[in-house]
Amino acid sequence: MDTLSYKTISANKATVEKGWVIVDAENQIVGRLTSEIAKILRGKHKPSFTPNVDCGDNVIVINADKIRFTGKKLTDKVYTRHTGYPGGQRFATPREVLSKNPRGVVEAAVKGMLPKNRLGRRLFTNLYVYAGSEHPHAAQQPKEIKF
Repeated sequence: MDTLSYKTISANKATVEKGWVIVDAENQIVGRLTSEIAKILRGKHKPSFTPNVDCGDNVIVINADKIRFTGKKLTDKVYTRHTGYPGGQRFATPREVLSKNPRGVVEAAVKGMLPKNRLGRRLFTNLYVYAGSEHPHAAQQPKEIKF
């Protein structure tokens, strides 16, 4: 047989079909929710998944301020960052981060689950997190997903 009866089709920027998805984070556990969000951003839920292409959907997360931690993580977990100056290491608990910037917890969790390269940085721009239940993306007609 000279030719194959099947071909592996790789998606590219022109052929990929991107949609909009809305997720309600109210009373959801951080890790379980954000791992599902990362899969959707990456496009792993689609049969046309291609590892080197942005083939995932745009994700809108609402009610990020009502997200839940299990156990003592709300007080014991520590987020570490560095200002860039000597002695500039700063620490914060999820409770402090939620009070100052409720979006930060979800964004940090999803960012840690994406690839650490140009594609991962590009995929992260497809995530829109809002503290309340209102969002400005009604024109995109997002489909609601329950986890």
